[in-house]
Amino acid sequence: MDNINVLIIEDTPEQSDTLSKVLLANNYNIAGVAQNYTDALTLFYKNPVDIVVIDVFLDGKPDGITFAETISIVPNAAKPFVFLTSSHDRQIFERAKLTKPFSFLMKPFNELEIIYALEMAVEKFYDQTNVFLSEDQDTIISNDYMFIKKRNVLKKVSLKDILYIEVEDRYCNIITEKEKFVILISLTKISALLDKNKFIRTHRNYLVNSDTIEEIILADNLVILKGNHKVNLSDNYKDFIKKIKTLS
Repeated sequence: MDNINVLIIEDTPEQSDTLSKVLLANNYNIAGVAQNYTDALTLFYKNPVDIVVIDVFLDGKPDGITFAETISIVPNAAKPFVFLTSSHDRQIFERAKLTKPFSFLMKPFNELEIIYALEMAVEKFYDQTNVFLSEDQDTIISNDYMFIKKRNVLKKVSLKDILYIEVEDRYCNIITEKEKFVILISLTKISALLDKNKFIRTHRNYLVNSDTIEEIILADNLVILKGNHKVNLSDNYKDFIKKIKTLS
């Protein structure tokens, strides 16, 4: 499980240092700190970035908005972002609003405001508000990651690292090689949100990452996964075997 990577675009070192400390204290990674538009773009494309915090004005110019405009129009480059500003200029706000930020916060920022804004930005960016089930445990699924909130910390789990998902009562156990996560969601709902060509049902209680299958033992109705994990195979779900070309 990884921390969420935040790119900070802020031209005042004191402000960026304070923001970094707040984010690190809340278990976010700092993907980089940029003080100008050019460095911001370089860091954005060079480092893994999940979300961006942008100061509207950089060196007296609204280059933060220019950055947001740039990443919003580049195919497959869009990421959720929030604006920070001390400006009360209505025209600047109107221009910034056109970039569709997920929040527009005034300086000096409040720690809880920032943390809540980042969580909401991730939620809105992936547009899966129906997946959020409680105040203390949230789950969001993107094309590559599953974002899970545990004890006020929003973490991300790479989908390729998931071996299988097992239903248990009203919960699902997300099993990776290193960790196990328990989330309040039905197997049917989580299955609908995942790639059906990648995550397949082998049993009414199991959803398996097909890339991790190493062996299928039909005589014992078992599927052996990477790391010698075993899940059940039922007759109702054996059709997926026809789609698998190679098993190691």
